[in-house]
Amino acid sequence: MKVKNPKFEISAVSPKQYPTNGLPEIVLVGKSNVGKSSFVNTMINRKSLARTSSEPGKTRQINFYNIDDTFYFVDLPGYGYSKMSKDEQQKVGKFTQDYLVKRESISLIIFLIDIRHKPSENDKLMYHYVMKSNLPFMVLANKADKIAPTKVASYVEDMKKELGISFSTIFPFSSEKKIYCDNVWNEIDKIVL
Repeated sequence: MKVKNPKFEISAVSPKQYPTNGLPEIVLVGKSNVGKSSFVNTMINRKSLARTSSEPGKTRQINFYNIDDTFYFVDLPGYGYSKMSKDEQQKVGKFTQDYLVKRESISLIIFLIDIRHKPSENDKLMYHYVMKSNLPFMVLANKADKIAPTKVASYVEDMKKELGISFSTIFPFSSEKKIYCDNVWNEIDKIVL
């Protein structure tokens, strides 16, 4: 897909703020700082439409990016490490879960995990949550540029074993080097075109 006019549409914390045009929503989930915002920028070939930060926990709202009036990338707040207060963490956790459970426009969930590390307990919980949602999803082993190209396939296999994945789509990905993007676009195209 050639993206021509992507735009940031809204940061939301409640359903009354969500877009109402019924476009398919491709939702990005993963722990804080795994690269969800960088993924958006890479896929649409822009440097900074989605704000990125080296500090975990910067995304504290649900960010909707309108991709050529065809679909949305929806960047959810990450889980795990964050400098948010307990109250704020609970609030963010609640509206994030409500979105995932109740939103009918969700067409695909993209679950990003750092390829360099074993999936954490939170990653495993999220994977099982996504599985139970009965929504189409794929797992991206992100930051694949940080390991030797010859080791990528074995790291992906290790991740499959750790998560208990036997049939789910799992791809290596790198925002930094912009490699493996075609695999992801092929999956997205099946859903939105």
